[in-house]
Amino acid sequence: MAEDKKNAVLGRSKQQFLARFGAIELEDGQKPQSDVKDKQLSTLLPWVDGVARLVLILGLEDEGAVARAADSIADACINEHMRVAFKEAGSIKLLVQLLDHSNNNIRLSAICALERLSISNNVSRIIEVEGAVNPLINLLKEPEISETQMEKILDILARILDPNKEMKSKFYDGPVNGTKEGTNAVSNLGNENISTEPIGEENKRNEVLDLAFISRLVDILKTSPANLQRKAASILEYVTVIDPSMDAITSADIESGLNAVLEQRGLEEIEPDIELQHPEKYTLQVEESGHAISAVSRLLTKLLDSNKFSQNINTTHFTKLLRKILKSAIPLQNKDWVAACLVKLSSLSGPNLDSTNPINVEVTLYETVPRLLEEIKSSYYPESREAAVVELNRIISEGIVDSTRAIASEQGIYPLVKLVEEGTERAIEASLAILYNLSMDSENHSTIISAGAVPVLKRIVLSQRPHWTRALRLLRNLPV
Repeated sequence: MAEDKKNAVLGRSKQQFLARFGAIELEDGQKPQSDVKDKQLSTLLPWVDGVARLVLILGLEDEGAVARAADSIADACINEHMRVAFKEAGSIKLLVQLLDHSNNNIRLSAICALERLSISNNVSRIIEVEGAVNPLINLLKEPEISETQMEKILDILARILDPNKEMKSKFYDGPVNGTKEGTNAVSNLGNENISTEPIGEENKRNEVLDLAFISRLVDILKTSPANLQRKAASILEYVTVIDPSMDAITSADIESGLNAVLEQRGLEEIEPDIELQHPEKYTLQVEESGHAISAVSRLLTKLLDSNKFSQNINTTHFTKLLRKILKSAIPLQNKDWVAACLVKLSSLSGPNLDSTNPINVEVTLYETVPRLLEEIKSSYYPESREAAVVELNRIISEGIVDSTRAIASEQGIYPLVKLVEEGTERAIEASLAILYNLSMDSENHSTIISAGAVPVLKRIVLSQRPHWTRALRLLRNLPV
């Protein structure tokens, strides 16, 4: 008998035994008469019994009980231990079968349970092995699908059809939530004889490359909220990985979907007063838009590898959109792929590494400089701060227009002064050079002084530490 069946029967037997003397409730919610006082009665069971019973209920004909069991599985998947426990009990196969159920409530409950289970990389592989991709794609293509179902399905598919999945499985084996062992250890737990290799790889590939499915994803880019756009873009990137020719994706009017996201309609539709009245909501909306823009920029960067796509795309239009995004208020971490895509678009007209190129200048001012300053501010490692400030000094020394203004506008003076006080010798030298360039503009004098630069510089000069001549030059530039 299969291990999951053994667990289910054993759990059921224990529950019937406990019910006979009133330790647990019966099916109708009543407890049998017993001489034991009410306060001594307990309805708590070992969690293994609960897992087995929920999985057993999934195979019943009672639609209400099946839906409630699937909902309970979703609620119970709070950590890796629980997700693995439900996988070991055989829930995945049953839940995948329920995706084809005629009852919409049962389908939704099964989708919610699979979405919670798929958070685990190892369980998501089993979901793929059990053939969930095809029914999920079919459900997504239904015109009347609710936004809740769409979001959950995209969550599952984005985890299964992850373009970075192979890289993660090769290089990451760290601890996961709720377990002290790595992901490989969790995946093999009590599962030595189960293959995790997807069956019917060619069938799955055909399903993913289906034009109706790709067109549906493009429609999501055009019409859905930012959180769904991000997931759709990730799945479309997976399509570019399994189909290097990109014939399927280019035939689905992908350019219109990319354009819809990069036009930042979501940001433009945010009410003007929301930033002041509901700052948390505003921040969340900007972050979601930033994630969607970053995912689409990454997708566009991959699409540009296709000669067919790059020759037909309106490079001028997309360059204009991306340059506008680069200067927008989206989070800095979402601008890396925007900058990379801009550079790749500009390279289509020929290699141009000149630092005076307008696109290169804007990438430097709105992505590189803020990123280096963030590294200086937040990194705990002296080597990382040193590398960042040295690179920042190189940018300044190349005379890139407005680079010092960009540093001042990003509140970079305070961390630079702190680095002069606490950094390595190389970091101090680079920081002094940058601050000297900033001091050439009298508007920065008050900020440099208020950051505490004067006593720090005086200590360097009086002790004649290395670079004391640079410190002296900077002091002479300040009105002290």
